[in-house]
Amino acid sequence: MKNQEFFKNKTITVVGLARSGVACANLLHSLGSKVSVTDSNDNPETREAAKRLISRDIPVELGKHSRKFFENRDFIVVSPGVAAKSQPITWAGESGIPVLSEIEVAWSLCPGTVIAITGSGGKTTVTTLIGNVIRASGKKAFICGNIGNPFSGEVENIGPEDFVSLEVSSFQLENIIRFKPHIAVILNFNRNHLDRHADMQEYLNAKKRIFANQDSGDFLVLNANDTALKDLGGQARSKTVFFKASVEFNPNQQAVLAVASILGIEKKVCNRVLSEFEGLEHRMEFVAQVKGVRFINDSKATLGESTVWAINNISSPIILIAGGKDKGVDYSLISGPGKGKIKEVIVIGQAANTIKGALRKSFKIEEAGNLQEAVMLAFNKSSPGDSVLLSPMCSSFDMFANYEERGRVFKQAVKDLYGP
Repeated sequence: MKNQEFFKNKTITVVGLARSGVACANLLHSLGSKVSVTDSNDNPETREAAKRLISRDIPVELGKHSRKFFENRDFIVVSPGVAAKSQPITWAGESGIPVLSEIEVAWSLCPGTVIAITGSGGKTTVTTLIGNVIRASGKKAFICGNIGNPFSGEVENIGPEDFVSLEVSSFQLENIIRFKPHIAVILNFNRNHLDRHADMQEYLNAKKRIFANQDSGDFLVLNANDTALKDLGGQARSKTVFFKASVEFNPNQQAVLAVASILGIEKKVCNRVLSEFEGLEHRMEFVAQVKGVRFINDSKATLGESTVWAINNISSPIILIAGGKDKGVDYSLISGPGKGKIKEVIVIGQAANTIKGALRKSFKIEEAGNLQEAVMLAFNKSSPGDSVLLSPMCSSFDMFANYEERGRVFKQAVKDLYGP
């Protein structure tokens, strides 16, 4: 790793005990930093996460943020879920303490080549495919982000000749300082995260930070068909490479091909990887067929655009389960594609009333108390040949720890329909 001495004897507070927070705290402790960790939640998940810290010498605070955890710190590291207006960031600002993202810390230590992928949708798929293509070309690649290990959890294993395919969100990009990927990819830009960002411009500004520190030796890969992105090349110092969908390849695949071309990887290698790719868990994942009804887990769909894609790729009549924590997305996007195809929408979670308001003129809608109840209700309303689709268009944080847990609960509820 590079720059290891920089962190020795530094006094650092890590805010948030999610996967990236635990990984970053452990990394900094191993480098000789004086680390403490604080999380506003005190629940089974955070208590279990605290057990994954490598040393009992790391002070842990759960269920609150105390000012003493932020006094006389060299800097604080925030997890993606920590909002810019949260108390820890306010205290840091008042004391002049730098606030860093976990990806900033890991990047500063990483000797390998970093490819960073962001966008409103498709990040996980493209990040996985880019890593797979690099591996198929005979090089070593680490796939990090919302899948696999956090960047901080892998950086000790990365060598100068290795590559990192890194999924990054607008939340992570808010608190970078020098983070500079060799290749930055912005896949698309859609209405999203307006529960966190004041408006679409603030959201776009956060995404643009992915190329803010790039120079003429770096590359910015942009979607030529996205009106919000196509002119960003003129704002970057890096070389701009455009991709767009074709008859043969969808936008995500074209983004992968663009990155592969920059890295000098032959198209035949890419074609093989793309053809063999079976998809990701929780993204259009077939779960089971029960009495002629197909159940599809699309828990990762947290945008209206993602659910539109799912609807367009299912030929049978659909009973849609949607809802969760509202992010300000446009639910009405599914009205057109779903016309004549969606038999009924079953809504759950915090956003239930908002979704009802957006879709009541287009579809019959019922509300369920939880996801398990929604699965049973959908099954009872279905007929052989139908598909029950979980495609929430919302984040999971009102009811679940993450979209993975939501997807697992859905799959268990389906399994309960046909017994052990």
